[in-house]
Amino acid sequence: MRAIFAIAGLAIVAVIATVAVQRLTRLGPVRAAVPPSVPVVGASAGQRDVPIYYDALGTITALNTVAIRAQVNGQIVSINFRQGQEVHKGDVLAKIDPAPLQAALDQAIAKKGQDQAMLIDAEKDLARFTTLVRKNAETMQNLDAQQAKVDQFKASIDADQASIEAARTQLNYATITAPIDGVVGFRQVDIGNIIHTTDTNPLTVLTQVRPSVAIYTLPQDDLGPVREAMLQGEVKVLAFDQDNVKQLAQGKLLLIDNQIDQSTSTIRLKAEFPNQDERLWPGEFVHIRMLVTTRKNAVTIPPAAVQRGPDGLYVWVIKPNKTVEQRPIDAQTVNDKTAIVSKGLSTGEQVVVEGQSRLDEGTHVNVRPADGAPREAG
Repeated sequence: MRAIFAIAGLAIVAVIATVAVQRLTRLGPVRAAVPPSVPVVGASAGQRDVPIYYDALGTITALNTVAIRAQVNGQIVSINFRQGQEVHKGDVLAKIDPAPLQAALDQAIAKKGQDQAMLIDAEKDLARFTTLVRKNAETMQNLDAQQAKVDQFKASIDADQASIEAARTQLNYATITAPIDGVVGFRQVDIGNIIHTTDTNPLTVLTQVRPSVAIYTLPQDDLGPVREAMLQGEVKVLAFDQDNVKQLAQGKLLLIDNQIDQSTSTIRLKAEFPNQDERLWPGEFVHIRMLVTTRKNAVTIPPAAVQRGPDGLYVWVIKPNKTVEQRPIDAQTVNDKTAIVSKGLSTGEQVVVEGQSRLDEGTHVNVRPADGAPREAG
């Protein structure tokens, strides 16, 4: 009997083992069918006002540049500026020996005095001739001739006065003054030298650096939005250094050129900056950022979330059950931190910003922020 029970027990154990193996065999493929979660970095779509800037490369130019030249010939007797000095309109920059010019002025004044004396004498003779004609003691012909002499001396006096004004003007030119506010450059002529009105090199060059202007170009496709922005009011323009990191100045758009360059399909623009701190210098290259408009309550995501496929732009959206779906969108990249989604995504929805290459429709994901905290675009 014990042998029979032993055999029966072994048979039962064998049956249980067989059933367990069959169950494990059936469950094995099911567990293998569930793929592991793919680690991704996610970000939530935010909503905010986004300024839209147009970027360009520009060159700073002076608002006014004047080559200081002599308007009379002569020897320079004094130079009243330092190279690189800031001067104001009317400041004396240099003086030319005034002696020859003063002599010419004195001569013109003396000539006028001489003609005035002769006019007085001629007018007295005219009065006498007039009296004699009334007494029939003189002819009208002699009276008319004397009247002509008087008129001639009057004209000579007018010419003398013009000569005096011309000589005085030449004398004033002996003092060279600054016509505008600005900074003087290198001195090209030293004291003691003879300066001429026909000299090739000027005495110096005076440059107005406050305010300064920037010249830059944009594609002609941007002309419409820029003109629309100007119609809305003042267009803000920012100037950054060559590394496009440090802001140097803030100004406004001054004008758009009156024609498009057909060879490059670009349009030139000019912006003006107060430049009170003189951080902009003529000839300097700068990065220009021009505020064209501001998108109100825009849906924003990191640009890294935006993917491009055969049918256009799309993002991987993380659903509440931690699976992903591929969703087409309309988007515009504003900068390296912000992209605006105009269609296809709502505020608060999560998108994948890293790990897209391993995703398929319906893939389970393990979402983690890049810095250990929930990420909000914008």
